[in-house]
Amino acid sequence: MPAQPLKGVRILDLSRILAGPWSTQQLADLGAEVIKIEKPGAGDDTRSWGPPWLEGSQESAYYLSANRGKQSVAIDISKPEGQALIHQLLEECDVLVENFKVGGLKKYGLDYASLKDKKPDLIYCSITGFGQDGPYAHRAGYDFMIQGMGGLMSLTGLPDSEPGGGPVKVGVAFVDVFTGLYASNAILAALYQRQQNGEGTHIDLSLLDVQVGVLANQGLNYLTSGKVPQRLGNAHPNIVPYQAFATLDGHIILAVGNDAQFQRFCKVAGQESLATDQRFATNQLRVANRDLLITELNELLLTRTTQNWLTDLEEVGVPCGPINSLDQVFADQQVKHRNLAFELPHPEAGKVSLVSNPVRFDGQALNAKTAPPLLGEHTLQLLKDKLKLSEEQLQTLVDEGIIADKKS
Repeated sequence: MPAQPLKGVRILDLSRILAGPWSTQQLADLGAEVIKIEKPGAGDDTRSWGPPWLEGSQESAYYLSANRGKQSVAIDISKPEGQALIHQLLEECDVLVENFKVGGLKKYGLDYASLKDKKPDLIYCSITGFGQDGPYAHRAGYDFMIQGMGGLMSLTGLPDSEPGGGPVKVGVAFVDVFTGLYASNAILAALYQRQQNGEGTHIDLSLLDVQVGVLANQGLNYLTSGKVPQRLGNAHPNIVPYQAFATLDGHIILAVGNDAQFQRFCKVAGQESLATDQRFATNQLRVANRDLLITELNELLLTRTTQNWLTDLEEVGVPCGPINSLDQVFADQQVKHRNLAFELPHPEAGKVSLVSNPVRFDGQALNAKTAPPLLGEHTLQLLKDKLKLSEEQLQTLVDEGIIADKKS
């Protein structure tokens, strides 16, 4: 039986799109019970973000990527009766996750200020574009625009001087995913803190804060030197050679991380003199003379096939790899060995293919055991079990449009 370190923790998930759902899916994979609150008849926006769609179902691939292991409860929180249900459910929960605009839940009495006195041990995680305060606090924020505002796109893409040069966004919603992971970390820390002092907390997470926070070495390159880093395409600002090269039949990534690796590369390439050349003997010199070295390596790498380079360099421990398309990724023997694509039963499609959580405890991947839920799939049963509502009460709520099950 896989570990469930968060078994017994209950999350009320009022988030949608990606950052919040990515966080709560991570918590579900770790064993938490996640109650996903959705708008009747519509649900999470990403349910309609297709194609592609899961064959035999109405679910989009986008929605499926971030919602396994959850229970979907369709409640209209714009109505007082719906708000009352949320408040009752919250009494049974440890954590609330939301990504409404700043102040957006106040009119429902579901903002942190309205809840903290009633439930002082509540861990309340707010995810917004720009945070709970500051001149941009009330602006909406989306991953793409934050990649631009937060500097990532100034670092991604070819230099303006090259054909096709210009800023480029990352091919997945980088900021949303990182924000979701930071949210999970923060929630886990808050749960641990609550064990020590019995108190809840308000977690304030901003997409812009996260994007600036994960600038990592590039952020420090600027703060340390005062020089603004520029786009280098596939090259690395601090390490050379560390980029993609064309080969005789394709491309290869060469990721030389130290001088010993560079020496071994030069030996495999039959160019040992490069390793002792006083322009290239150390990484500092290679960075300073980047253009000279890369010009030579561009010609050198073109003399052999990708597989030839991969085989010879791997034998001597020089980090390198191919540039795989996604079909090649999921066909890769290491990816298959680690079961990074797996299937779960699905109530409409029969089964659904998903990407595994990369976290492993004692050799076992931590993945929730249920597929992303249908809209309202758990509404009636959960409200009956958690709030002890009768069949008559539930039917009245359905008839009045306060709640919906998967058939309504």
